[in-house]
Amino acid sequence: MTQQPAATADKLDAAVLKVAGVVVLGAIMSILDVTVVSVALPTFQAEFDASYARVAWTMTAYTLALATVIPLSGWAADRFGTKRLYMVALALFTIGSGLCATADTIGQLITYRVLQGLGGGMLLPLGTTIMTRAAGPNRIGRLMAVLGIPMLLGPIGGPILGGWLIDTASWHWIFLINLPIGAVTLVYAQLALPKDNPEPSESFDFLGMLMLSPGLALFLYGVSSLPEAGTFADRQVWAPALVGAALLVGFVAYSFKPRHPLLDLRLFANRNLTVATVTLFVFIIAFMGAGLLFPAYFLQVRGESTLAAGLLIAPQGIGAMLTMPLAGTLADRVPVGRTVPFALVLILLGFFAFTQVDAGTSYWLLCGSLFVMGLGMGAAMMPLMTAALKTLHPQEVARGSTLVNILQQIGGSVGAALMSVILTNELNGSQPIPGATDPSGEPITQAGLAIAAQQQPELLQQFPVPPSLIERGLDFAAGSYATTFWIAFALVAVTFVPAAFLSRRNEPSHLPDDPQAEQGKSPILIH
Repeated sequence: MTQQPAATADKLDAAVLKVAGVVVLGAIMSILDVTVVSVALPTFQAEFDASYARVAWTMTAYTLALATVIPLSGWAADRFGTKRLYMVALALFTIGSGLCATADTIGQLITYRVLQGLGGGMLLPLGTTIMTRAAGPNRIGRLMAVLGIPMLLGPIGGPILGGWLIDTASWHWIFLINLPIGAVTLVYAQLALPKDNPEPSESFDFLGMLMLSPGLALFLYGVSSLPEAGTFADRQVWAPALVGAALLVGFVAYSFKPRHPLLDLRLFANRNLTVATVTLFVFIIAFMGAGLLFPAYFLQVRGESTLAAGLLIAPQGIGAMLTMPLAGTLADRVPVGRTVPFALVLILLGFFAFTQVDAGTSYWLLCGSLFVMGLGMGAAMMPLMTAALKTLHPQEVARGSTLVNILQQIGGSVGAALMSVILTNELNGSQPIPGATDPSGEPITQAGLAIAAQQQPELLQQFPVPPSLIERGLDFAAGSYATTFWIAFALVAVTFVPAAFLSRRNEPSHLPDDPQAEQGKSPILIH
């Protein structure tokens, strides 16, 4: 009996695990930076005197930058080599982190977050390419389970770490902490990653990139400007939104013409990829967008510290930790149409409690609901991503993975912008306090003062108001959050529509068993 090659053995060998260490470290840096910042948004509001929709751009700009470089990663890896490019991405992310800590205005912080995202966006897809070449792509579910480690640590550790750093030091340290980690990972990557072997690559669709990225940024900027402008008729809203929408429509029409487009929309001819991707896209808009508001509710309405807010949302990550590895392993064996609907039911059950929040909702109920949502999220994400890629032919995998990943990032950006716009618009409806204005001359609302007083009680000395007014303000703020969560709940419910078309039978995989079968091609890119 011939011995099975190490690359395709049931267990990953020591050489692969050494490479995996580099990939996981880089992924942890990239993913933690999303969740760490989520608890800092109210801090940014106070620090830079900006609306929630404005500071939410520190998240949206980062994820848009991720989406921009994901399609570039596969082409550049073939052109310049994965190790060299991975180390450049690490350096860019680390430098961007340092610059974020020096920001004096919200505009500077958003700009530096873009730079950070350009580096962070390449870490996971490049790392996955390195891992796939080392271990072989024949067991994609197992590989996704391994790479799910940082996805589990992010939702649990990110908010807690961010809260602790903000409470004990300052918001600057949520970025400064990346400097020593980035330096260590750079040295580790130099020692552990295999030597580069760049090969000729397909041409890159620069024209498509010039339409898609600015189109998304302009469209989301216009939509996010709505709460401050107050009407769609304002030029700040409709002008960028209209130009962005035109660029996106032009991109879709153009993308069927090049031989190697930025996003190969022709792959949507594959029914399994289409259904899984649409399901994932709608789910991420709802879940990731509302996920930013969970810590904000605890901070603004309940007056918790950033560390306490991080601890309170940790049950969501714990729930995902229990189901994600199992779901990744079962994704190769159990039809996705038989598992994902049950996961979505769990998410809806957990979400419902947040549609009922007020200024005194039980923490036991909310933490239990987050845990149930985490169970559902962990059971849904890996099977959907696996189903999208499993039935593609080997030559389609890299392009299919790029398509899934960039749509995933776009969904997160749309969700963050949509939910922050809805929340800000709801909060703007609060009654103004007669005679009270902020330094810019704008009237201060009951909800605005109540939220600010939760973190800065000394404001009540500057604006002496009866306790009943603060209570009404907090009730109104809680109602604003509940309304926003209702919309997210409805979007999760809509996810059942495409999920109903997921395959209920085992689909044969076209992925090769031989890790060398696609040598010279950029394999699976996962984010």
